[in-house]
Amino acid sequence: MANQEHLDILEKGVAAWNVWREENSGIFPDLAVAELINVDLGGANLSGAALFGADLDFANLGGANLRDANLRAAGLDGAFLGGANLGYADLTFARLGGANLSDASVDGALFLYTILAGAQFGHAIMGRTVFVDVDLSAVKGLESVVHRAPSTIGIDTIYRSQGKIPDSFLRGAGVPENLIAYMRSLTGAAFDFYSCFISYSSKDQDFAERLHADLQAKGVRCWFAPEDLKIGDRFRSRIDESIRIHDKLLLVLSRNSINSAWVEKEVETAFERETWEKRTVLFPIRLDDEVMETSEAWAADIRRTRHIGDMTGWKVHDSYAKSFERLLCDLKAGHAADAKIDP
Repeated sequence: MANQEHLDILEKGVAAWNVWREENSGIFPDLAVAELINVDLGGANLSGAALFGADLDFANLGGANLRDANLRAAGLDGAFLGGANLGYADLTFARLGGANLSDASVDGALFLYTILAGAQFGHAIMGRTVFVDVDLSAVKGLESVVHRAPSTIGIDTIYRSQGKIPDSFLRGAGVPENLIAYMRSLTGAAFDFYSCFISYSSKDQDFAERLHADLQAKGVRCWFAPEDLKIGDRFRSRIDESIRIHDKLLLVLSRNSINSAWVEKEVETAFERETWEKRTVLFPIRLDDEVMETSEAWAADIRRTRHIGDMTGWKVHDSYAKSFERLLCDLKAGHAADAKIDP
């Protein structure tokens, strides 16, 4: 949690904050998990600050010094970072959907599993910047990025972006010319299926385990908490991160899950992704008729707006097999069920 003394100083304004930083150069601010939505921190000295998990959605960070800052899992959706210094900042699992990084310096920054859909990188400055398992296909302004030195563009990033990265950006980052030439043909059929995170109630564990095993047997990259959650990870943040880095949220609707606050939160995370990425993320299936009758607002909204796969007969072999084949069809990359969502 954030240091309250540091938060109190920040609330006095950027001028007072910067004076304090200058007078206490040996102190690295602790603003972890702070609620800083819409705040004006333009020109603030946040170098070396701990901003892990902080909510900076729609904040003004124009011209701010964020060099060496820890922004792991921070929320920066819609934030203005024009002209900011993000040199060597750690942006692992951070959300920057729709963020404006025009003219910002991201030299040496780490983008690992970072959400960048709709982000603006016009005339940003980079070199030794690292992009690992990041989708750059919807990032704007990459053609105008200024490369001061080579950067690392992971093969996983190229595949996640389906090869939709400007040649000039790749060339400036130091990607070999022969790889650029063949990149699109190599990524044309990168994966047969979208990856997915299975959201379910623990009371439906038997079904979730069966579905998880069957999907993996068919080559679907899928994740669910009991097997994959690492000991010692923060449970909530780890799940949120996993939802963000998988293509789809496969929602198992039942009387149990509709009454689960955890499942509801996972659905909210999926809806947020749909808003920023303007594409379908949520794939609902049902094990009983509860969703067709419930008055729970979030579940009723899904009932009204989504096709819900029927797996109510999952305990009957033939019924389950038929429903499972339909689900596999819907999870095929490029399937019509992945239609874009209008803004």
